[in-house]
Amino acid sequence: MPSKLFARTALAVLTAGSGMVHTPVWAAGDDPLSAIDWLSQSVTSPATVPGAPAIASLEPPVTKGGALPASVATTPLDAASPDAAGLIAPSVSGLPRNLWGAGRTEEIAQAIARDRMDSLPALRQLFLTLLLAEATPPADAGTGGRLLQARIDKLLSVGALEQAAALIEISGAKTPDLFRRAFDVALLTNNEDRACEAMQNAPGLAPTFQARIFCLARAGDWDAAALTLQTAAALGQLTGAQADLMARFLDPEMFEGEMMTPPPNPVTPLDWKIYEAIGESLPTGSLPIAFSYAEIGPNAGWKAQIEAAERLTRAGTIAPNVLLGLYTERDAAASGGVWDRVDAFQDFDAALRSGDADRVAQTLPVVWARMQEVELEVPFALLYGRDLAALNLSGEAAAIAFRVGLLSPSAEAIARDHVPADATEAFLKGLASGKIDGLTAPDSMARAIAPAFLAPAPSVQTQGLLQGDRFGEALLAAIEEIARGVEGNLAGVTQGLSLLRVVKLESVARRAALELMILERRG
Repeated sequence: MPSKLFARTALAVLTAGSGMVHTPVWAAGDDPLSAIDWLSQSVTSPATVPGAPAIASLEPPVTKGGALPASVATTPLDAASPDAAGLIAPSVSGLPRNLWGAGRTEEIAQAIARDRMDSLPALRQLFLTLLLAEATPPADAGTGGRLLQARIDKLLSVGALEQAAALIEISGAKTPDLFRRAFDVALLTNNEDRACEAMQNAPGLAPTFQARIFCLARAGDWDAAALTLQTAAALGQLTGAQADLMARFLDPEMFEGEMMTPPPNPVTPLDWKIYEAIGESLPTGSLPIAFSYAEIGPNAGWKAQIEAAERLTRAGTIAPNVLLGLYTERDAAASGGVWDRVDAFQDFDAALRSGDADRVAQTLPVVWARMQEVELEVPFALLYGRDLAALNLSGEAAAIAFRVGLLSPSAEAIARDHVPADATEAFLKGLASGKIDGLTAPDSMARAIAPAFLAPAPSVQTQGLLQGDRFGEALLAAIEEIARGVEGNLAGVTQGLSLLRVVKLESVARRAALELMILERRG
């Protein structure tokens, strides 16, 4: 470790007297341009760096070295606007390439920014597909990447870090704003060294003092890191709290026994990583969901890993197998809360693997109740729906197994072979096939769903959007209509599902309808 003594001396000078650290004086271009208020201030605008080369000419891309996932299959588009970038081709997504049609970029961006992640799992997946779809940019898109950034910001806000990173990579865009996002993704996915390497390889991006100090220290250049901290303090570029935190990061032993200052509000990924480095990790449960990614790796405790994975799995941004692996990793350490879910999950998993239908019948109601408590019914169904359908169960276990199967990708096949036990199961079976003619709607939700499958009638709003060649915006509006229906305005359920069926998204409509009936999401 190079000259740690010199670094300590410099830090001692920095912290010796009051008045040496001033309030920050940020350049005009440094303010975040995004509604995401927790992005790290990792780089400054090139306008504030005299003589810096144009961002468009930067080489190599900021994703060099693997800071962003490279395993996502993508198809780049030959288009001048970065807004055309996407990870899912129309042939896969089922969405038209002219998704945004005659829409205006700013209106689409504002519609994307609205929160839809409390909606049904099927609608969350549709929304994520919209964000990741390859599509022709709106006519007024230009080359600024406004819609691309809106999509990336939404992905970050819902915890879809790998997807956001891959979208940044395939877009080829190299603006400071997108670099900040790529930098933070790398921090939260434990690729901080590669994030710093990418920053070093992009000379047109001027790192802010905190980012520069962090990366110098990560590279082992403690002397330069300490001098940079001194310079930042002398220039008034760090607050007292920021300087104190960076000094602790460079030499925690100097502050042994002293009280930690309260964490900043909001916490940025760079803040979080620094707190982790000095042994004062901040829990992610109260932070934006993107921070949960930082705790699903081996550096976090098992309980923190499980809770982070539950949060991300519920959002639909990581595969259920990640949670399966964590739930079954070892025996529960205690009881209550997450440990009750671990015990129930392990008991059921062992029973299912044994093939003993009686054991499954005993453990299924318990694990299903635990999954309902944390709204993980659909991930559970993705893992076990088909296997449960193959067992000969009866009573309560059979009723649960049927509903689990209907929440899985094998819903139609499972329904085809099922003999309904009552009117509700008969209606669910009909929904799985999209044929409910002659069936009795067993409750108010079913009565709202039925017209969409018998005589679809979208709302005036969504019909107007379709007629105006604004397909994507019509889908966004339909998702909102169904969400309002779940909250009590059941007409929205009818109208939103009708729109999905009119535009031939039949499988999404069926899944959403089944979830409305089974998941009891009634606001």
